Parts: sequence; structure tokens; C-alpha cells
Amino acid sequence: MVANSKEAGRSREAAEQLVSRTTAETQAVAGTIRTAVEKQRAISSSVQPGMPVGTTEPEDDKKVVYLTFDDGPSENTKKILDILEQYDAKATFFITGANEDCRHYIKEAYDAGHTIGLHTYTHDYDKVYESDEAYYDDLEKIGNVAREQIGFVPCFIRFPGGSSNMVSAQYNKGIMSRLVESVAQKGYQYYDWNLDSGDAAGCGKGEIEQNAVTDKMNHIMILFHDTQTKDATVEALPKILEYYKEKGYEFQAIDRDSYVCHHSVQN
Repeated sequence: MVANSKEAGRSREAAEQLVSRTTAETQAVAGTIRTAVEKQRAISSSVQPGMPVGTTEPEDDKKVVYLTFDDGPSENTKKILDILEQYDAKATFFITGANEDCRHYIKEAYDAGHTIGLHTYTHDYDKVYESDEAYYDDLEKIGNVAREQIGFVPCFIRFPGGSSNMVSAQYNKGIMSRLVESVAQKGYQYYDWNLDSGDAAGCGKGEIEQNAVTDKMNHIMILFHDTQTKDATVEALPKILEYYKEKGYEFQAIDRDSYVCHHSVQN
């Protein structure tokens, strides 16, 4: 009986030690996870709008420019396509539902080796950002336009105003934080930009030429617009292309292996 009692005591002691070690290990792992999360939050909070985060930038020294054009198609889309052909440059067009009579330029761009992405059908902030469902209804509509022209729905998208826009907060608090997560779950990849040409603000040819050039980054994603009113963008494009060619950059259209530029989400 004494031997049995001693054996039982040792068993309880061993079990208690095992529980103690397991608890300590669990707490250590939890502490490591908390530290990692806190570090990631610190990094995220330090990123300002317009700075690329969450990128897949290659580790090599290859210099690439991604020319991106929003809000088309229009007659200026055709002019831009002609200029790009002259300079053997590829680009990406994030299309809207504007100008039905210009939609054939979507196919023309695709057939020329450019990438077609989705912006939204209406680009009306109050409609697009009214709700998550409203956003996806609009995205589906522009996806159907793309399918009619190129035979499929592209997986590359750009949010109106970019993922860092604050305008959406006027219509739906927190919608951008939700959308950046849900678009990925639905198979989309969204793109922002790390260089703004300023053409949306009505800059003239000279200002656009200055705004859209830099040699401080190896992977540059430039925001342009190809609406009917952006004649200055068309006029500025040749000089911008010449600048980057002289600096040794390549012009590439977005694909699944491209550098991904994300802003810090503010809403």
C-alpha cells in the first residue's frame, strides 16, 4: 500500500510538471505571436498613404515602370495606344463603363499586349462605396464589359481613389478595410500606385512630365488617366517614355508576377 501511494505521488508530480511545462511553452508561443503582431501593427501604422506596402518587389536590380491608366476608354485611349506602340511600351488600363462607343479600344489594347484591369463601372463614390454589396455589383458590371471585349473577366483591379481613399468614409465607415480583404478572397488582386502624374488634378503637360518621372525607385507604378479631357496626359507621355528609356527602365504591363503596390488603408 505504501509503495502504491509513493508511486501515485510520483505520477501526480510528473503530471503536474508536464502541465507546468506545457503551460509555459504555450505562454511562450503566445508571447511570440503577440510580439509579432505588435511589430506588424507598428510597421503598418508607420506607413503613410502613397507608400507601397505588402509588395512582391523582386530582389534583383531590374528597373521596371508600370504605366497605368484609369477611367477610360475614350478617344484619348486610342492616342495613348498609338504612342505606346511607337515606343514599344506596354501598359495597364483600369477601365470603367464610360463611353460605350469607345469600348472597342479595350480589345485593341488587349490585342496589342497591354493588360486590362477593372476600375468600376460608374466610378461614383456614393454608389460604389454605399455598401460592400454595391461595390461588388458595380465590379461585376464592369467585369461583364471586359468579358464582352476580351472574352474573360480580369482579376486585376484598382479601387476608385485607391485603397487609401478617405472619401469612402463619408458613405460607409470601414468599407476599405473590408474590401481589401474580401477582394483577395474572391480571387482579385488590387493595385495602387507609388507615383502620381497629377493629371487627375488638372495639371498641364509640363507639370505631368515633372510629376511622372523619378529614378529613385527600381519598380515604379505611375497613375495616369485616359479620359476624354486628359489631352495633357497624351501630350506629356512621349517625353516621360523617353526619360525612362534613357534611364534604362523597361515598360511592363501588370501580370500575376508583377510588383504589387498597396497603400496604407485609412478607412
